[in-house]
Amino acid sequence: MRDIFGWIAGVVVFLCLSNVLPAAESIQVTDDAGLRSALRGAGPGTVIRLAAGRYQPDVFMANLQGTAERPIVIEGADPDRPPLFEGGTTGWQLSDCAHLVLRNLAMRGQRGNGLNIDDGGSFDTPSHHVVLEGIHVADVGPVGNFDGIKLSGVVDFTIRDCTVEGWGGQAIDMVGCHRGVIDGCTFRGKPGYSQSTGPQTKGGSSRIAIRRCLFLDAGSRSVQLGGSTALAYFRPLGALYEARDISVEGCVFVAGQAPLAFVGVDGAVVRYNTIYQPGKWVMRILQETTEPGFAPCRNGRFERNLVVFRRADLQASVNIGPRTQPESFVFADNLWYCTDRPQASRPDLPAAETGGLYGIDPRLTSLEQGRLRPQNPQAAPFGAAAWPGPAEHAATP
Repeated sequence: MRDIFGWIAGVVVFLCLSNVLPAAESIQVTDDAGLRSALRGAGPGTVIRLAAGRYQPDVFMANLQGTAERPIVIEGADPDRPPLFEGGTTGWQLSDCAHLVLRNLAMRGQRGNGLNIDDGGSFDTPSHHVVLEGIHVADVGPVGNFDGIKLSGVVDFTIRDCTVEGWGGQAIDMVGCHRGVIDGCTFRGKPGYSQSTGPQTKGGSSRIAIRRCLFLDAGSRSVQLGGSTALAYFRPLGALYEARDISVEGCVFVAGQAPLAFVGVDGAVVRYNTIYQPGKWVMRILQETTEPGFAPCRNGRFERNLVVFRRADLQASVNIGPRTQPESFVFADNLWYCTDRPQASRPDLPAAETGGLYGIDPRLTSLEQGRLRPQNPQAAPFGAAAWPGPAEHAATP
């Protein structure tokens, strides 16, 4: 009897929940008209599934508002054949969106930005709880301030397993963005594209974690922690730092002029990364926003990284600009190996390093998609292969 009552109670709960949370509406899209119609009618729980094929670019939509329990999902029906939005000024632009998932879409050949998500200029109502997964952006620009993915005023976001290759300005440009994770993405530079930076956190951005990403000759500054932003575009207005509480962890950098650039950032951690043959510098410490009261670039931590370089390539280990506080940086427990002069492996750093190892060949081997792994047991505790997982301070939306 007790089992029967339990079964009846379960049915009642299910029926009640069914009334509160109706089933998601799934819409199959095969052409541009169908896509525009589905977007106009989308609400909490809508799932829009796009068939493989080519679609018109310059898709614009505002106020796509899902809920935490019933997000709006827009996805390619076949992950192996993502729908392609080619040409135009912008592939997609979405404003004032919330609880939105974009998955398995491709954008290529835009003159402006590949994918643009923003707050519509209303700084007090950011776009929030946005997930980008399996997005492929290519051949944007090719020269000038044109971004693969542009985020302005977006909070609580995740960018996962995405690829950006060939861009003009930034691979991912974040202006006034907070509590975000960029995880497992690939950034690949291409000849003929200006590629100023890879991911860039600026305009008052905070609590951004860049994890497990692969950078292949990914621009002049493969990751820029901070940047240079006109004060009117800061979110929040009045912030006196370009960025703070930024982390780069478990990533692999191959080539690139400077894998890492700390620019007007007030607090950042770079740990457990593998850096292989940078072009000019291992890192840069710069200050490009110099308004009164603005914090100098300071309080960076560089630890447990594995750095393999050639003295013939580097102008310096660290490029230091004026109006910075390089002495506030902490260097700890990194392994440095100079391939052409092992005896000259010790870098010239702006602050004394504790626990560093120098001149030990990690014997890196290349794995799939350019990832590297040390074969020397002495190098095992360093670099991306040793990354233990997210740090406690990192963003976890």
